[in-house]
Amino acid sequence: MAFLSSLVNGLSLGSIYAIIALGYTMVYGIAKMLNFAHGDVIMVGAYIAFCGAQYWGLPPVMCVLTAMLVCTVLGVTIERLAYRPLRQATSLAVLITAIGMSYLLQNLALQIWGANPKSFPVDLVALPGFTLFGGQLRISGVTLVTVLANIVIMAALTFFTSRTKLGKAMRCVSEDRGAAELMGISVNRTISLTFAIGSALAAIAGVLLCSAYPTLQPTTGSMPGIKAFTAAVFGGIGSIPGAMVGGLLLGIIEILSRAYISTELADAIVFAVLIVVLLVKPTGLLGKQVREKV
Repeated sequence: MAFLSSLVNGLSLGSIYAIIALGYTMVYGIAKMLNFAHGDVIMVGAYIAFCGAQYWGLPPVMCVLTAMLVCTVLGVTIERLAYRPLRQATSLAVLITAIGMSYLLQNLALQIWGANPKSFPVDLVALPGFTLFGGQLRISGVTLVTVLANIVIMAALTFFTSRTKLGKAMRCVSEDRGAAELMGISVNRTISLTFAIGSALAAIAGVLLCSAYPTLQPTTGSMPGIKAFTAAVFGGIGSIPGAMVGGLLLGIIEILSRAYISTELADAIVFAVLIVVLLVKPTGLLGKQVREKV
C-alpha cells in the first residue's frame, strides 16, 4: 500500500512537472529558444493567487483566472521586451538574457512580497478527496485536480495545435519561419501567442504546486522549473505528448527515489536517469531526429 501511495504522489507531482514542461517545449518547438524565466513565471502566478485569496477576498476560481491573466500579460511582455529584439542573435545571447530575466523576476518578487515564506491557502483547490482499500490509501482533492488538469490541458493543447487555424500557424512557424511568413503568417504574433499560452499554464502549475506543497517564496519556481525542463528534454523537447510522458515519469522516479532510496539523493537520481536516457536516445523518449538542411 505504501508503494501505491507513493505512485499516486508521483503522478500528482509528475502532472505538475508536465504542465510546466509544456511551456518549455512549446516555446522551444516554435521559437527555438529556452525560456529559463518560465520557472519564475510560475512563482509570480502563485503569488497572484495567494494575494487574491489572502488580501482581495476572491473566490478560488477567480484567484486562478487572475493569476492566469497576469502571467499571460507578463509572458507576452517578457517576449516583446527581452526576447524579440534578440530574434536574430546567437543562442548564447538569448540564453544569458533568459537567465537574467529569471533573476530579475526573483528580485522583483523579493522587493514586493519579501523574503519570508508565505503559507499558501491549500483550500484554494477545494475538491474533496476519497479513500480506497478500507481507508489505507487516501487520494487528496489536490491530487485529483492536478491529474485531471494535466489530462484536460494536454487534450486541449493537442486539439488546438492540430485542428485550429492558430495551432496550425504555430506548427508552420515551428517547421519553417521563412515559409510561414511567405504564407502570410505573422511570426511575431505566433510566438507571442505561444508565450501567452505557456505563461497561462505556468500560473495553473504554480497554484497546483503550492496547493500540494504550501510554502511560497521568491525562489519557489526555480527547482520545479529546472526539473520541468528536464522532463521536457526527457520526453523529447518540442513534443507535447513528450512533455506529458517526461513529466509523469520524472515525478514518479523522484517520489519513489525519496521513498525507497534516499531523500537527499532523489534529485541526483532524477538527473542521472535523464543522462542515461539521453545517452541511449539523444532526442528523448518521443523526440524526433531532425536533419540539418544543407
